[in-house]
Amino acid sequence: MRAYILDDEELAVRRLARMLESTGRVRIAGSQTDPVEALAEIAGLGPDVLFLDIEMPGLRGFDVLDQLGPDPPLVVFTTAYHEHALAAFRYHSVDYLLKPVEPAELDRALGKLSRILGGAEPRIDLKALAAQVAAELRTQEPGFLLRVASKLGDKVEFVDVANVTHFFAQDKLTYAATAGRNYVIEQTIAELERRLDPKQFCRVHRSAIVNLSQVRELHTWFGGKAVLRLKDGRTELQVARERAAEVKIALGG
Repeated sequence: MRAYILDDEELAVRRLARMLESTGRVRIAGSQTDPVEALAEIAGLGPDVLFLDIEMPGLRGFDVLDQLGPDPPLVVFTTAYHEHALAAFRYHSVDYLLKPVEPAELDRALGKLSRILGGAEPRIDLKALAAQVAAELRTQEPGFLLRVASKLGDKVEFVDVANVTHFFAQDKLTYAATAGRNYVIEQTIAELERRLDPKQFCRVHRSAIVNLSQVRELHTWFGGKAVLRLKDGRTELQVARERAAEVKIALGG
């Protein structure tokens, strides 16, 4: 089957594309991180299935779905929301993948897609269902992350987010930094921003989120530039110009 991937995080797009191609059951027809540009590309490419992120800047996944043509592709939603918030999808035979995507869950979704494309399972009105679930999600209280998992070989270590000084993306990987070491984790920076308590964590840059309790100093310069210095005495984080005011407010300034 021909698949198109839409997710605002390039890292998430690449990871899902690798997983799909490794199954030998999917060919990637295209991908995009910009929802507006994706709409035109999807119309031109006509993929069999769209792997669609729910939370994106500009247009949410539900908005994208609403703007697809009269004959949209099958849709598998990808989301960082906890599974119980999207129980309606599975109940109505619409699939979704909870981030970080697990191979077994991806295999299950591909099996369902194959059955629908082969006529063994009926298609349903995705737009109507998406509108219903979007309304349900707006009433959900977010479940903030309390810990993150770091897998190394056959071992999985769990890190309490309270012990994380900052999260950062580097060389196509995401890390949770603690006083002792850096842990490679599956979540992207965008996913972490959505799932961390905003009273405790603040995104300071496209590639970094800081634990506000770990900030020792904020230095600002002419032109809106700013740098955070953490309590460990060695870490400095650049603050994006467009986020400087938000970071200052979050720190109580």
